[in-house]
Amino acid sequence: MLLLTLNVFLLLTAYYLLKVAREPLILLGGGAEVKSYAAVGQSILCLFVASFYGWLSARVGRLMLISIVTLFFASNLGVFWVLGERGAPLGIPFFLWVGVFNIVTIAQFWSFAADVYTDEQGKRLFPIVGIGSSVGAVGGATIARPLVRLGSPFLLMLVAAAILVSTLGLTYLVNRREAGRASNEDKPQEEPLGKGNAFELIVRDRYLLVFAILILILNIVTKTGDYVLDRMLLGGATAAAHTMGITQAAYIGDFKARYFEWINSLGVILQLFAVSRIIKYAGLRTALVLVPLSSLAGYGAALAAPLIGVLFVGRIAESTLDYSLSNTTRQALWLPTSREAKYKAKQVIDTFVMRAGDSLSAGLVWFGTRAALSPRDFLAINVALSLAWVGVALVLGREYARRSEPADAPPQTQLAAS
Repeated sequence: MLLLTLNVFLLLTAYYLLKVAREPLILLGGGAEVKSYAAVGQSILCLFVASFYGWLSARVGRLMLISIVTLFFASNLGVFWVLGERGAPLGIPFFLWVGVFNIVTIAQFWSFAADVYTDEQGKRLFPIVGIGSSVGAVGGATIARPLVRLGSPFLLMLVAAAILVSTLGLTYLVNRREAGRASNEDKPQEEPLGKGNAFELIVRDRYLLVFAILILILNIVTKTGDYVLDRMLLGGATAAAHTMGITQAAYIGDFKARYFEWINSLGVILQLFAVSRIIKYAGLRTALVLVPLSSLAGYGAALAAPLIGVLFVGRIAESTLDYSLSNTTRQALWLPTSREAKYKAKQVIDTFVMRAGDSLSAGLVWFGTRAALSPRDFLAINVALSLAWVGVALVLGREYARRSEPADAPPQTQLAAS
């Protein structure tokens, strides 16, 4: 458990180093509009990546699969570093790459963790492992600031590559420990997966299909919420900056710094002191619904009082719950699935479906700006989508209970355990 916690801590540290490195490259090389619409390119890339990942997983064991993917991404960073130091324009390519790297490597980590633990073990231990994710996000952003001052953004790429390779060593240690405990009957876990298509697997399985729909709606809502917040921020930046006697860039930078600081800090607190207790006493089904209810309340309040301060608080609450409670809950929902689903279907849902939600949000923004929709109109759309999100979460929770509980368990036991 401690090795896995350290592993995901390092993964998130590497990601936030790369996230800091990509911002000046994309904004200076493409602009804010290009950054917003790049989600479409990421979703297309993820379609091919998820298909290739499924093909590879059918031919190699899980440890070889993780090794190939990790070393591939680490070597990519070396290539980006060389090109960047030679002055090559990397804004758009690196932005697209980071979007794929993030979801593939983190989804792969949680696939491995779900494969190591049983359903009951995972529900107890995933909240603790998730602490590494929350702290890693804070740690990566913290160390990136002094590192980027020491050199160009390309220095962060080298540091992230070294960190990424170190996670592979931790994965080997965990795998060796678990192999030592396993009986001969567990040996097939190191065998390649079946050759079934991941997309067909999702369509045939009601549980996985509902899961995919939930992830799709979640990303449409959150990305649209980000857009509305940014639009309201830009709308009032000139007057606010003038009042404070600073530039617009300084005002926007300070606003965003406070925004991410609140999200990351509260996320760590929730992960440390609340997530495990909510899952233990309220159950995964209740935890699954809390984030869409938070979104519904936040966007509803902002719709009633369309002020940036109201939306600021609502987005912080939504994002904090999403990065801590919701993330841990979603990973635990993979525990009762098959090994094939844990690796193949999870990659499709956590890569292609997630980026497809981002792309649909970008399409909604494109249409809304041309239809002259106001921020309040977008908030009304998000309220409706949040209601749908609540409904899908309730259906997924019911499907989880059916899949994870024994068919002959008494109703009281099923309710208490779920």
